[in-house]
Amino acid sequence: MIYLKLFWTFLKVGAFTFGGGYAMIPLIQSEVLAQGWVTEERLIDFIAISESTPGPFAVNISTFIGMDIGGFWGAVCATLGVVLPSFVILLLIAAFFTNFKDKKGIRALLWGIKAAISGLILAAVFSIGKTVLVEINVFPSVPFFASAAIFLLMLFLLYKKKHPILIVVLSAVLGIAFNLIYNLF
Repeated sequence: MIYLKLFWTFLKVGAFTFGGGYAMIPLIQSEVLAQGWVTEERLIDFIAISESTPGPFAVNISTFIGMDIGGFWGAVCATLGVVLPSFVILLLIAAFFTNFKDKKGIRALLWGIKAAISGLILAAVFSIGKTVLVEINVFPSVPFFASAAIFLLMLFLLYKKKHPILIVVLSAVLGIAFNLIYNLF
């Protein structure tokens, strides 16, 4: 039964989210927390791991959550669920898009979807930021200001168009450094 629930949950996530992995975060958060499958802290861990591993975010997070909940077959079911809607939709779009791409209604639809995606990504940033900086304490020895400083520095580096790999590595090094320094005192 858990396999069917994982498949159905991630099928909904894959079918009703446009814009890639970050736009999926609010729906994934809502679905898996409502099911009681993971805690908010655990979900943040899955998001961090999914972003840090190669491959599409949606596939990674569904696989990690599925594996955590239902083992190997849970991972298979969750991954198939999240991928299947995109596969079917892309097949349909590929078949018909060239006939409709220049229509005003299609352009308006795409414009609206892009606006909604931006809002979903922003909602995910606020939700994750609030959880990481305020509600949970991932590294109990690192004070809030250190986490906030790392967060703000990373936002600045993103604004300056620095490479994402540099940002991930630098944030990990700074987290370890702050933790070591704080433990010395």
